[in-house]
Amino acid sequence: MVDAESLVRPVVEGAGFELFDVSFGGSGGTRILRVTVDRDGALDVDTIASLSDKIARRLDLEGFGDGRYQLEVSSPGIERPLKTPAHYARAVGARVKVKTASAVDDAQVHEGVLLAADEARIELDVDGTPRTIPLARIASARTVVDWSAELKGTSV
Repeated sequence: MVDAESLVRPVVEGAGFELFDVSFGGSGGTRILRVTVDRDGALDVDTIASLSDKIARRLDLEGFGDGRYQLEVSSPGIERPLKTPAHYARAVGARVKVKTASAVDDAQVHEGVLLAADEARIELDVDGTPRTIPLARIASARTVVDWSAELKGTSV
């Protein structure tokens, strides 16, 4: 079977998006191909639907999948997972929460502003103190939003 990412990437990038993540799996007999895309600026439902149609046509044309599967195309959202060096580089300047597999500076959970990122490590400002974390030690990471600041001044 052909790799889903190799089929999806040219469609996504050709439409002006960044391919954020691709996963194929499922449970209970339902297989799901999840394609997560990003770009600068907002992603609305119509844009995602149009891209989803293009991806589905390519997958059908190439005969992807043995049997039935469900295609889900979405954005990574405001609080997005960080998995690759490119994800970290794009998030420089954002507030992030990082969990490490083992302690770094006596902690396994680190939250602060992402100051820098490269292929091997990230640097955070944790309460005014710089902290360097090797990517190999990161178990999970995501951007975090200060929702109280985001919602301040809005009416319900």
